[in-house]
Amino acid sequence: MGRGGGVDHSRGGRRAVLFDQNIREEVSMAAPAVIELDNLCKTYGDHRAVDHLSLSIQKREIFGLLGPNGAGKTTTILMMLGLTEPTSGSVRVCGIDPVRNPIEVKRKVGYLPDDVGFYHHMTGLENLLYTAALNGIPRAEAEKRAWELLEKVNLTDAARKKAGTYSRGMRQRLGLADVLMKRPEVIILDEPTLGIDPEGVRELLRLIRNLSRHEGITVLLSSHQLHHVQQICDRVGLFVGGRLLAEGNIERLAQQLFLQDAYVIHVVASPLDASLRSKIEAIPGVNKVEQTENGWDVYCQTDVSAAISQTIIEAGSSLFHLSRRDFGLDEIYHRYFEGRDVREGE
Repeated sequence: MGRGGGVDHSRGGRRAVLFDQNIREEVSMAAPAVIELDNLCKTYGDHRAVDHLSLSIQKREIFGLLGPNGAGKTTTILMMLGLTEPTSGSVRVCGIDPVRNPIEVKRKVGYLPDDVGFYHHMTGLENLLYTAALNGIPRAEAEKRAWELLEKVNLTDAARKKAGTYSRGMRQRLGLADVLMKRPEVIILDEPTLGIDPEGVRELLRLIRNLSRHEGITVLLSSHQLHHVQQICDRVGLFVGGRLLAEGNIERLAQQLFLQDAYVIHVVASPLDASLRSKIEAIPGVNKVEQTENGWDVYCQTDVSAAISQTIIEAGSSLFHLSRRDFGLDEIYHRYFEGRDVREGE
């Protein structure tokens, strides 16, 4: 293991991302589970760090563990790696019990902590070759693999520079190469984008995405960087107090959380009078209509954009703009954690 919107009914780019995520989720859910947690608990004295956690993650999936510090994310990861034993419940990673066979799990799982450590006096290449030696990889194969990975993470030019001179973003990319040396089936990343500049983040997320899509690697990503999680993850799990409050893709989570107001349709039309408002409020699934600076926001349980458009036109009003606002992960996250005590230790 390494050491470490004209009339439009949606926002095109955003909807395309969600469409892609939905397709990928359907594919992944048909794939075998690579990580399975069943009623998992971990207690330290009177404190329960992980509370009856059940979760299944499929092959090729990028799953985000999302929650505040102390939510239980790190403890969960440690149990997956066989570095701490569950108090009760079970863990299976690639079909293996980490408690009984921790070495076998380590052969199949690569772990990148939030601040990966390297030998500063050694070059990036030398660090990778050292990891290869620890994993019993023959020298010739190790050198070939190391150079392939250095190219993949865009560190070829820095391969012979001391790791101590690397920026944090470079260290994280080297860390990714490091965990890939042994060709793992699963990689676990703990706050991988923390402290990295925007360009470094984009590059790292691209690399992670490609590992899933092109190499079939399952990725478990623990983070509280909401924007980064939303960009890359197929599904996310919301953790607090050691419990998994909800899991799914972004659209599904919004529907679960906001319930009566899962969709908000923004309307710009003229005239917008009381009669039209009453007709829109009478559409099945519409909960309320609120005035905005330039139109109305229609809150509804389902996407009734077509019915709203038809109602406006049949009423004789001119429709200038209609778009659906999607809830982002930041809104979902903050709604879930409003009023909750999240100051719990891991």
